[in-house]
Amino acid sequence: MLWIKAFHIIAIVTWFSGLFYLPRLFVYHAMSEDQISRDRFVIMERKLFWGITTPSAIVAVLLGAWLLGSNWSYFMAWWWMHAKLGLVALLLVYHFLCWRHLVQLREGHSTRSHVYFRVFNELPVFLLLGIVILIVVKPTL
Repeated sequence: MLWIKAFHIIAIVTWFSGLFYLPRLFVYHAMSEDQISRDRFVIMERKLFWGITTPSAIVAVLLGAWLLGSNWSYFMAWWWMHAKLGLVALLLVYHFLCWRHLVQLREGHSTRSHVYFRVFNELPVFLLLGIVILIVVKPTL
């Protein structure tokens, strides 16, 4: 199980790396004024989302499910695991929103400003904080 846990953590790190960098690309994309720059950001966003971020998310979720299933009765007896799984669900929603923004920017239909994407870029930090605190500290009520 330690190998599964190790690869789960590696997948989480790469997933979050993508979720931290992709919205930063959205900031620059929203600020770009020429077609060459916009085309370049479309390529960078697509490669990051489909080549790194999404595969990492899939691996993280699958390995996390494996770990959860290996000791289901223990983990599901604790409130902090339910809270952590709720934050992971929000992270998946955030991932989906990144995909939606990627498509809108690619097609030139985004109405969001670079300021919106600057704020949007900070949201996964709060999810990461909550997830790490819940899984490491395992607070009791």
